Amino acid sequence: MREYTVKILEVFEVTHDVKGLRMEKPAGYTFSPGQATNVAVNKEDWKDKKRPFTFTSLPGDDILELVIKIYVSHNGVTKEIGELKKRDELIITDPWGSINYRGEGVFIAGGSGITPFISILRNLERKNKINGNMLIFANNTSKDIILEDELTGILGEGRFINILAKEESERYHYGFITKEFLQEQVSDFNRIFYLCGPPPMMKAVLEHLESLGVDKKSIVNEDF
Repeated sequence: MREYTVKILEVFEVTHDVKGLRMEKPAGYTFSPGQATNVAVNKEDWKDKKRPFTFTSLPGDDILELVIKIYVSHNGVTKEIGELKKRDELIITDPWGSINYRGEGVFIAGGSGITPFISILRNLERKNKINGNMLIFANNTSKDIILEDELTGILGEGRFINILAKEESERYHYGFITKEFLQEQVSDFNRIFYLCGPPPMMKAVLEHLESLGVDKKSIVNEDF
């Protein structure tokens, strides 16, 4: 897999523990919405420590964008990325990943698992093909919701469903994504389901969908 050194053009805050990075796009570099790249910080002691992150920009953009959750307590790659500034450099690889858009359906994300869907949903909006899709987004609290305003604007409130595990509010659903919750929110299970999030959550959601009669061939997710 080829590697590219790219300069950071902009660093911006997305939430209290999520940052966005916009960077140079190598000549001829292409990817599909939903695909990821392996990323390392171009500094001594960090060049060989690659981690996967998903592009949130669109293939036709002049720049590349990543949205990354920063784990300060881990003293690892994301903490180092969180300290980067404009003109610092990253090392990225050719794109990879099996999450791609296969038609109208239900996107189900947990936390930073939303990132593969950001590019897909932005791309659908740009092509005026967003109708017929909905997003269920699970987080701990409202301050953890990534790009809430943008996603509401893309999907509309009726098709953007937020559920919080550790915060009760009149504005959001409370609890976990259960079989009963899916039955309440989804009217048709004969469609495509896109899943990305923490493995325990995805395992549970897969079991719920199977019990609701969803064909495994209609589920799009990365293996875990």
